[in-house]
Formats: sequence, structure tokens, C-alpha cells
Amino acid sequence: MVIDPQASTPLARLRQVAHVLGGHFVDRDELIRLMILSTLASEPLLLLGPPGTAKSALISGFSQLVSARYFEYLLTRFSEPSELLGPLDIAAFREGHYRRRSEGMLPTAQLVFLDEIFKANSAILNSLLGLLNERRLHIGSERVDVPLIALFAASNEVPTDENLDALLDRFTVRMQTQNLDGHHFDRLLKAGLVHAAGQLLLPQPLLRADELLLLQAQVRARLDFSPDFLTVYKDLIFQLRGEGIPVSDRRAVRLLKLCAASALLEDRHTASLLDLHVLRYAWNRPEQRELVHAIVEPVLDKHRRAHPSGAPSLQHLDDLAAEFARLRRRLAQAAELSDVQLFACLRALSALRSAYASQPGELTSRALADIDRLLDDVLSARRAG
Repeated sequence: MVIDPQASTPLARLRQVAHVLGGHFVDRDELIRLMILSTLASEPLLLLGPPGTAKSALISGFSQLVSARYFEYLLTRFSEPSELLGPLDIAAFREGHYRRRSEGMLPTAQLVFLDEIFKANSAILNSLLGLLNERRLHIGSERVDVPLIALFAASNEVPTDENLDALLDRFTVRMQTQNLDGHHFDRLLKAGLVHAAGQLLLPQPLLRADELLLLQAQVRARLDFSPDFLTVYKDLIFQLRGEGIPVSDRRAVRLLKLCAASALLEDRHTASLLDLHVLRYAWNRPEQRELVHAIVEPVLDKHRRAHPSGAPSLQHLDDLAAEFARLRRRLAQAAELSDVQLFACLRALSALRSAYASQPGELTSRALADIDRLLDDVLSARRAG
């Protein structure tokens, strides 16, 4: 697919980027949307999760669909600044000038992915602080402006070293990636085999870097929020802080950029309370996610009830129904299952219930009632046995 400026708007093609990625990566729609919002807002995104949960593959796919200078690097404690900033320009150095040959390196990149970012040494981390905060790098005595459009970073875990708190705070939002639940497993295997066979073919870039810059300017033009919106936003920020979840003043301001990006993505001129969903990613450690959701979700639920958005995806409901049928068959022989097997089935059923609970409609209400009855039957039979 070739970019055709007359075919659609840049925003429509950015949505198409999300659609293409969603078609190749199972149950990663939430992460893809957050990647898109972070790009529109020009705010760094941190991905946290175990290896093998598609973090690198998703970002690589995104870079293939956007025509921009891309730089990625896997950091270790042995990484040197020259590996990111470029080697020393020896000819200039002989003439008394400290310069780096940065072509194709981080200082000239528009899209950046830094894997295992918290494993970098202090020399590199100090350079990254300026990059994340000001889009500038210090190279010798010079301050170099970086044409950065979007930066993604990944780590297997949140750092426990307090010296890294400043770097962590530079990431406006964080997303946790996990292995997929059982009801996605069949689709995962099919998609994974396509990847393994080398048959994953993404179209040619759908969007240019200059078009992304134009969209980012449109986000900045939407940074005008109603007093009612800001009142609710302030209440949520101070609830988070009151529950021991630090949200710095810097992040409190920058999270509003993601709210404006969400409004743009939905073709709205001003942010609504539904755009406050970005606060669900304002946690600092994964164990805070449930508490953050408990604070933010009531506001979103109230807005959804007042502005219903339609039925859930039929494909998604079919996947859930197939998984429920499998678990029902498995639990029909509960007496023959070991404790470990039974616990695995019940855990999968609990995850399935959570997936159904996130979907509105009469079909899902009936499914939730069926799941609850199955749970009661299994537990009653187990106690009787």
C-alpha cells in the first residue's frame, strides 16, 4: 500500500496504522491505542512486562508503517554513549572540536525504541534525561536539538533504585504487557505461526513523519479544557496522590496532552471526561494498577452510561464463548482433576469473567450469570467430594 495524500487525511491513515497492527497482534489493541496517543502527544511511553509479550515486535511494526528515521537499541550496563550518540569524529577532534558522527544514530532519529532502558549506565542515563525532557542532547559543549517525534522504551521490571526515579518520572504513561488469556490462545497460535514462517507482510508506510508533526500541532491546538473537565481532572490527580501514587506536577501537565490526543483521535475539538481514561496508565508500579483503575473507572463508567457507545465486537464475543465452552467441558470432570489442574481452570474462568464484565450488553450479562452458576456448581461438587 502506497501513501496517497489524496486518499484520506493523516488522522484517518494513523487510525489505519492502528488497524493494521491490531490485525497482526492478538489482543494488543489497548497497547496500540496508547502507542498512538503517546505519539500524537509526543510523550514517552514505557512498556513493562516479561519477555515474549510482543513489546519489541509491536514497536518495530509501528516503525514500518510510519515513514520516519528509526533508531532502536538494546541497552546493557556495558553500553557506551557512542553506541547511541555516534562515534567520535576523529578529524574534527584533531582540530580541537568535540563532535560525533551521528548520522543514523539517536541524535538524528524521529522514532526511537530503547529496550531494557533501566539497565543502562549512568553516563547514558544522564544523556537520556535531557532527551526525554527537552528533546535535546548534550554532546561535548554543544546542546543538540533532536527531531524526536515519539520515543518508546521497554523493561522487564520497574527499577527499585531510587536513583532511577527521575528517569521513570519522564515517562508520562506506562503500560504493562502480559501473556494472553486462554480465550485468545487459538488466535495467538495462528498469528504466531504466521510470524514464525516469515509470512507477516506489513504494507508500505501509511504515514509520513511530517504528517505526524502536523497531527501533533493539532493536539497542541486542543490544549484548552473546560472548567468542569479540569475540576474532575484535579480531583482524580489528588485522589491518586492521596493514595500514595506520586504524580509529579510535570506529569500532571503532560497527561493533559494525552487527553487532548485522545480527543483528536476521536474527532472531537475538546476533551470529554471519557478522555480521562489515560489516567489509568499513570501508575508507578504494576501493583498500583488496580487502585488506579478503582479511582478512574467510576468517572468513565458514569460517562459511558450517559453516552453509550454501542455493542462489543462479535469476534471478541465468539472467542469468549469458545473459551467458556472449553472450560465448561473441562470442569465437567472436576472430580478427576488434580488440585493444580482445577486451580488452573478456575483461574482461567476468573479471567474469562473479567473479560466478559468489560463488555456491555444483554449477551454478556447472560454469560456472566452462566459463569457464576458454573463456579457455584464446581465449588459445591468439590466440597461435597
